[in-house]
Amino acid sequence: MAKLFLVSIFLLFSMQTWSQTSPVNWAFTAQKKSTGIYDIKLAATVPAPWHIYSQTTPSGGPLPTKISFSPNPLLSISGTIAEDGKVKTIRDKSFGVDVIYFQGNVNFVQSVKLKAVAKTSLHGTVEYMVCNDNKCLPPVTIPFDIILN
Repeated sequence: MAKLFLVSIFLLFSMQTWSQTSPVNWAFTAQKKSTGIYDIKLAATVPAPWHIYSQTTPSGGPLPTKISFSPNPLLSISGTIAEDGKVKTIRDKSFGVDVIYFQGNVNFVQSVKLKAVAKTSLHGTVEYMVCNDNKCLPPVTIPFDIILN
C-alpha cells in the first residue's frame, strides 16, 4: 500500500511539472530604419525568478536560445542577432560550465533588408529554455510571423 501511495505522489508531481507553461512572454515586431531596411525585434519578458539563456551559452550547458528564420527570396539578413538585456555570466554547478543568461527584459534584434519594394513577411521560430535557481522547464519553440511593408 505504501508503494502505491509513493508511486501516486510521484506521478502527481511529474504531471504537474510537465504541464507547466513557460512564464516568458514574447512580442515580435519590425521597426523601419530606412527605405527597405528593418530591425526585427524579438522581445522576451522574463519574470523573476526565471531567466533564459544567451545564444552564445557554451555547449555542455543549458539549451541556448536559438532563433531561426525561414528563407524568403525578398529578404536578405545581414549580420548576427544582437542581444540587449541584463546579462549575467556565472559558473553553473549543475552543468559545470560558464553560462550566460538574461533576467527581466531581453531583446534579440536582427537587421533585414528588402531586395525589392514589396509587402512581405519574415517567418521563423525562437527556441529557448527557462530556468530558475531550482529547476528548468522543458524547452519551448515559439513560431513568429512579422509583416514588413
